[in-house]
Amino acid sequence: MSEKRIVIIGGGPTGLGAAYRLHELGYQNWVLYEKADYVGGHSCSHVDDHGFVWDEGGHVIFSHYPYFDKLVDDMLGREENQLVRESWIVKGDSWIPYPFQNNLRYLPKPVQVSCLMGAAHAAANGKSRDATNFRDWILANFGEGIAEAFMFPYNSKVWTTPLEEMSKSWMAERVATVDFRRLLENVLHERDDVAWGPNNKFRFPMYGGTGEIYRRMVKRFPEKIKTGKQLAAVDDGQRRVSFSDGGGDSYDVLISTTPLDLLAGMLKSRDGRLVDAAGDLRHNNLLVIGLGLEKKIETGKCWIYFADPEVPCYRATYFSHYSPFNVPGGDTERYSSLMCEVSYKVGESPDPSRVTEQVIAGLIRAGMLAETDRDRIVSRYHRSVPYSYPIPTLARDRALSILQPAMMEKGIYSRGRFGAWRYEIGNMDHSVMMGVEAANHILAGDKETVFYGS
Repeated sequence: MSEKRIVIIGGGPTGLGAAYRLHELGYQNWVLYEKADYVGGHSCSHVDDHGFVWDEGGHVIFSHYPYFDKLVDDMLGREENQLVRESWIVKGDSWIPYPFQNNLRYLPKPVQVSCLMGAAHAAANGKSRDATNFRDWILANFGEGIAEAFMFPYNSKVWTTPLEEMSKSWMAERVATVDFRRLLENVLHERDDVAWGPNNKFRFPMYGGTGEIYRRMVKRFPEKIKTGKQLAAVDDGQRRVSFSDGGGDSYDVLISTTPLDLLAGMLKSRDGRLVDAAGDLRHNNLLVIGLGLEKKIETGKCWIYFADPEVPCYRATYFSHYSPFNVPGGDTERYSSLMCEVSYKVGESPDPSRVTEQVIAGLIRAGMLAETDRDRIVSRYHRSVPYSYPIPTLARDRALSILQPAMMEKGIYSRGRFGAWRYEIGNMDHSVMMGVEAANHILAGDKETVFYGS
């Protein structure tokens, strides 16, 4: 492989994971192209005009992989915060610790009874294996009460997709299933049950938001990173990429983190079978709303989920709790910040000002802000983020079974959150490791355990 030209498209976690590994191995014949003038992909961070730091949505650092842990250690050193997750669900006037289904005691009694009766019925029937879609899987696992109270409205808000059009195969660590005896005992003994999940403890950079990790990575090999290079076409016969500025490059192997549906349409071969398969891939978009306040908020809470349709955001994060330096000058005695996420469908164009007002009203209704805090909001930030969630539809796996082998035959490793198009391996640690393992496979034939499964 010493003479093979490796071109990486995309400077997010996957592209930079591949770049970092190639650099670590001493391999020289590679280059990375990024369309933006900054790196980090969806894990980048921005500073607004008032000095508040914002991520592109709620990111926290937790890991399944020692390699990723060491990489973050090397990038941040001691300049990080370590936090214990405290997250809640707001439903009506109730605040319920996460996960919802394990903490039903916080609900009004009639809702508790409905949730427990539904969960008991689901446990007795045991039909989760018969479910053919995500909606049926929710009903089979949680019962009608929990489904109607939280799972249906929340997931509809996040995914912006009918739940019956989604697969049940992606959940794994993403959704805590039900142990009815545990649910009942938690209610009877008035016991909190909040430790579920891999992110119950997480890390966050002290300075610069999540994007600081990737800015520091690039400092290891700055001459290899070319920003402002928007991919326009891929000549998969001649193995050449072209950019919107008229430039281009040849490759022997291409590692692409471009969304797979877009990549299929960029191929010069214009394989109709691939284009048709790519048409079955669906995603949604994200509107990030940031509220910077000239007010101290002292809290141990990390993020809050909203199921009620009156509140447009599905999640609000106490972002100043993650690091004091997410506010101007690190002065959390004077400032605080809340970051809210609103999913929207492809083709929609929500008005950021209108949505911001709706979010503020929802936060006031939930008690996270007071009415008088409107005058303390010194920064109203918003950013639209295209390609937020790759939606695990019923047609997804069939589409990927056509697209991914075809890409590999062309010497194209389509990896990352939207290169792989598999939400279940779309966390930051997964994404970095997909890049690392692609590099290992290209150079040494090692198995890609994240992408293919161990």
